[in-house]
Amino acid sequence: MTTLEALHLRKNYEIRGTGLKNKILKAVDDVSIVVRPGESVALVGESGSGKSTIAKMLIRLIEPTAGDITLDGERIGRGRAATTRYRSRVQMVFQDPFSSLNPSLTIRHHLTRPLRIHGIVRNRAEEERELRRLLESVNLGPAAAVLAKYPHELSGGQRQRVAIARALAPRPEVLIADEPVSMLDVSIRLEILQLLDDLKRERNLAVLYITHDLATARHFSSQIVVMRHGRVVERGASGDVILNPIHPYTQLLVRAAPDPHSEIFEIDEERFRLSPEVLITDIDPGPTPDASHWARAWTDDPAAAELLASV
Repeated sequence: MTTLEALHLRKNYEIRGTGLKNKILKAVDDVSIVVRPGESVALVGESGSGKSTIAKMLIRLIEPTAGDITLDGERIGRGRAATTRYRSRVQMVFQDPFSSLNPSLTIRHHLTRPLRIHGIVRNRAEEERELRRLLESVNLGPAAAVLAKYPHELSGGQRQRVAIARALAPRPEVLIADEPVSMLDVSIRLEILQLLDDLKRERNLAVLYITHDLATARHFSSQIVVMRHGRVVERGASGDVILNPIHPYTQLLVRAAPDPHSEIFEIDEERFRLSPEVLITDIDPGPTPDASHWARAWTDDPAAAELLASV
């Protein structure tokens, strides 16, 4: 039963250029997330809010500037061996299945490589059985025909299924899905999300689902974490966040989602100002911050007045 925790993560980038010396971009600013077995947590926000940066830190593609990442309460070690052990338990499905697969290599190569790197198979017979099992788990077949193909010979949905199969190859306990359906046709998105949901239940996976689509976040995840400008602005049970959003930014996201049956509501600025504890919930990981900090963080945000004035 593996729990992935990210506590007070920060990622800063130095901005280089004429007249920009010592300028720092805070891509992620004090973000904490907990993902438990059999649970899906949706990380929601607009482009540039820091969602994918968090995913890259969690999969160890980039190192955080500050903060801790723990797996079952143990901090992740440094070095190649520690990273390989970590990635055998935590895997990622990338946004674009075409760019995440090497176009010059067959599907067999893409699926065989992680099996060998992580020691899942010991001989050719085991390898063939495991390859077929992986393709069956993502509803792809016949195995021999799929394994002989190159990525460009598959449809977008098939390529994403291959990418999911590759992520499942090391038999991970945590799956990070970074906008896994945003590059697919609308007709295939539900199938891929249903596949991920089925795999979560069958394998008791802990899933971090990164998206900008509140509609899929509500139906696919038990919790929603909303990010803006590198910070968490609201979190809670998915139904509560969607049906009763408190933060003005979350309300804007909900209003932006097309729903012909939804009721139009106004941004309640006064409600937020009187309820700065919106970010303090019983599922908020880490120490509980002082409520005045969140009120100050919002009112000091130079984009806040513009945001509220635009609705």
